[in-house]
Amino acid sequence: MDENNAGGAFLDSLKRNNARIRDDRANAIFEDAQLIYKREAEDLALTLKKLRREQENMLDMSPADANSLVLASDFDAKDYVTKDLELAVKIRNLEIKLELAGKRYAYLFGDHLNLK
Repeated sequence: MDENNAGGAFLDSLKRNNARIRDDRANAIFEDAQLIYKREAEDLALTLKKLRREQENMLDMSPADANSLVLASDFDAKDYVTKDLELAVKIRNLEIKLELAGKRYAYLFGDHLNLK
Protein backbone atom coordinates (compact mmCIF):
# COMPACT_ATOMS: atom_id res chain seq x y z
CA MET A 1 0.00 0.00 0.00
CA ASP A 2 1.28 3.45 -0.90
CA GLU A 3 0.90 5.80 2.06
CA ASN A 4 2.03 8.87 0.07
CA ASN A 5 -1.17 8.71 -1.96
CA ALA A 6 -3.27 11.73 -0.97
CA GLY A 7 -6.88 10.68 -1.32
CA GLY A 8 -6.14 6.97 -1.43
CA ALA A 9 -6.75 4.21 -3.88
CA PHE A 10 -10.49 4.78 -3.92
CA LEU A 11 -10.14 8.36 -5.16
CA ASP A 12 -7.49 7.30 -7.68
CA SER A 13 -9.83 4.60 -8.93
CA LEU A 14 -12.62 7.13 -9.38
CA LYS A 15 -10.30 9.43 -11.33
CA ARG A 16 -9.04 6.78 -13.73
CA ASN A 17 -9.89 7.49 -17.34
CA ASN A 18 -11.82 5.11 -19.57
CA ALA A 19 -8.69 3.85 -21.31
CA ARG A 20 -7.09 2.93 -17.99
CA ILE A 21 -10.28 1.22 -16.78
CA ARG A 22 -10.54 -0.79 -20.02
CA ASP A 23 -6.86 -1.67 -19.78
CA ASP A 24 -7.24 -2.93 -16.20
CA ARG A 25 -10.29 -5.00 -17.13
CA ALA A 26 -8.59 -6.41 -20.21
CA ASN A 27 -5.54 -7.44 -18.17
CA ALA A 28 -7.71 -9.15 -15.56
CA ILE A 29 -9.68 -11.05 -18.21
CA PHE A 30 -6.50 -12.00 -20.08
CA GLU A 31 -4.75 -13.30 -16.96
CA ASP A 32 -7.77 -15.33 -15.84
CA ALA A 33 -8.31 -16.88 -19.27
CA GLN A 34 -4.61 -17.64 -19.74
CA LEU A 35 -4.31 -19.30 -16.35
CA ILE A 36 -7.43 -21.43 -16.81
CA TYR A 37 -6.39 -22.41 -20.34
CA LYS A 38 -2.93 -23.44 -19.14
CA ARG A 39 -4.37 -25.46 -16.24
CA GLU A 40 -6.79 -27.21 -18.58
CA ALA A 41 -3.92 -28.14 -20.91
CA GLU A 42 -1.85 -29.36 -17.95
CA ASP A 43 -4.77 -31.52 -16.82
CA LEU A 44 -5.03 -32.99 -20.32
CA ALA A 45 -1.30 -33.78 -20.31
CA LEU A 46 -1.56 -35.46 -16.90
CA THR A 47 -4.56 -37.55 -17.93
CA LEU A 48 -2.72 -38.56 -21.09
CA LYS A 49 0.30 -39.73 -19.08
CA LYS A 50 -1.92 -41.75 -16.75
CA LEU A 51 -3.72 -43.44 -19.64
CA ARG A 52 -0.43 -44.30 -21.35
CA ARG A 53 0.85 -45.74 -18.09
CA GLU A 54 -2.36 -47.75 -17.64
CA GLN A 55 -2.07 -49.14 -21.16
CA GLU A 56 1.59 -50.02 -20.62
CA ASN A 57 0.75 -51.69 -17.29
CA MET A 58 -1.65 -53.99 -19.12
CA LEU A 59 1.43 -55.73 -20.50
CA ASP A 60 2.36 -56.83 -16.99
CA MET A 61 1.07 -60.38 -16.81
CA SER A 62 2.63 -60.95 -13.38
CA PRO A 63 -0.17 -60.11 -10.96
CA ALA A 64 1.47 -61.24 -7.71
CA ASP A 65 5.20 -60.84 -8.25
CA ALA A 66 7.86 -60.89 -10.94
CA ASN A 67 7.99 -64.70 -10.95
CA SER A 68 4.26 -65.33 -11.35
CA LEU A 69 2.28 -65.29 -14.55
CA VAL A 70 -1.43 -65.13 -15.32
CA LEU A 71 -2.78 -68.58 -16.04
CA ALA A 72 -3.93 -69.07 -19.60
CA SER A 73 -7.33 -70.11 -18.33
CA ASP A 74 -7.63 -66.83 -16.37
CA PHE A 75 -6.69 -64.60 -19.29
CA ASP A 76 -9.61 -63.18 -21.25
CA ALA A 77 -8.16 -62.13 -24.60
CA LYS A 78 -11.37 -60.43 -25.71
CA ASP A 79 -11.50 -58.22 -22.60
CA TYR A 80 -7.81 -57.43 -22.96
CA VAL A 81 -8.17 -56.36 -26.59
CA THR A 82 -11.34 -54.39 -25.89
CA LYS A 83 -9.74 -52.48 -23.02
CA ASP A 84 -6.50 -51.89 -24.95
CA LEU A 85 -8.37 -50.46 -27.93
CA GLU A 86 -10.56 -48.29 -25.71
CA LEU A 87 -7.44 -46.88 -24.06
CA ALA A 88 -5.81 -46.36 -27.47
CA VAL A 89 -8.82 -44.33 -28.66
CA LYS A 90 -8.89 -42.27 -25.45
CA ILE A 91 -5.15 -41.64 -25.74
CA ARG A 92 -5.44 -40.59 -29.39
CA ASN A 93 -8.35 -38.26 -28.66
CA LEU A 94 -6.43 -36.65 -25.79
CA GLU A 95 -3.34 -36.27 -27.99
CA ILE A 96 -5.44 -34.43 -30.55
CA LYS A 97 -7.12 -32.29 -27.91
CA LEU A 98 -3.77 -31.44 -26.30
CA GLU A 99 -2.24 -30.57 -29.67
CA LEU A 100 -5.17 -28.28 -30.46
CA ALA A 101 -5.02 -26.73 -27.00
CA GLY A 102 -1.33 -25.96 -27.50
CA LYS A 103 -1.95 -24.34 -30.87
CA ARG A 104 -4.89 -22.31 -29.58
CA TYR A 105 -2.96 -21.25 -26.47
CA ALA A 106 -0.11 -20.00 -28.65
CA TYR A 107 -2.54 -18.15 -30.89
CA LEU A 108 -4.62 -16.64 -28.10
CA PHE A 109 -1.87 -15.75 -25.63
CA GLY A 110 1.27 -15.42 -27.76
CA ASP A 111 3.11 -18.01 -25.68
CA HIS A 112 3.85 -21.72 -26.03
CA LEU A 113 2.97 -24.49 -23.61
CA ASN A 114 5.68 -26.96 -22.67
CA LEU A 115 3.69 -30.00 -21.59
CA LYS A 116 5.58 -33.01 -22.93
